[in-house]
Amino acid sequence: MMKAPVLLARLLLAAGVVAAGLAAPAVASAAPATPTYAATEAASGPQGDVGTLVVNGRPASENYSFMVYVSGCTGSLIKANWAVTAKHCPSPSTVRVGSVNRSSGGVVVSVIRVVNHPTIDVKLFQLGSSVSYAPAPIPTSSGAVGTATRIIGWGQTCPQPGCGGAPLVAHELDTSIRADSACIGINGPYEICTNNTNGNAGACYGDSGGPQVRMINNRWHLIGATSRAGNNNSVCATGPSIYGDLSSIRPWINTQVGGLPA
Repeated sequence: MMKAPVLLARLLLAAGVVAAGLAAPAVASAAPATPTYAATEAASGPQGDVGTLVVNGRPASENYSFMVYVSGCTGSLIKANWAVTAKHCPSPSTVRVGSVNRSSGGVVVSVIRVVNHPTIDVKLFQLGSSVSYAPAPIPTSSGAVGTATRIIGWGQTCPQPGCGGAPLVAHELDTSIRADSACIGINGPYEICTNNTNGNAGACYGDSGGPQVRMINNRWHLIGATSRAGNNNSVCATGPSIYGDLSSIRPWINTQVGGLPA
């Protein structure tokens, strides 16, 4: 197991790299190094394979067709041949689409192109072939403060770094949007501050790129991609989390993928 000083050093280094590229200049200059939610060696399971993490959530209550497993992170299907995840996540040669089980179900498809957003912690994967699973639509607005949302992902369900492995089946947690002022170092126009439910539940290491969704007309709509902690604490779920606001960059996404589905 990685010793704490080494783990902390790596977390701080990774956070510094991400923060430098995702905040607007005025925000970046003042934002402190913040732990991102990419998988860490200390959070590895028996095979060193880490999925996304939800602390104090519950097993997925439905088989979300848009789930994408991204080798240590997660992502969401936004078009038959495009997916979205966090910029600081790896770019594997293949991803699994359409299953809440990270090792079975759905379909494994190749990644043939990666497009990074120029400002925030978001990137797109073009898939080698179209899949038959229903993508998650991206609405024009992520929602007001207090809007009910849900986060979904695979990974350890305890808050300390390295405290457990990743479950095969994704977990989910009902959350809500908080005021930007509740998150440290947030790029307000392009990021979402997401509540840590009951003060002890939320995203954590390995959760990067995972979907934040809201229900609109009885259908899940994708509004965010997991980015990092919102309180500079290495212990997860002790404060709100920061998500890339996909609704705010919808025009950019629409251009990159050649048109989003309705």
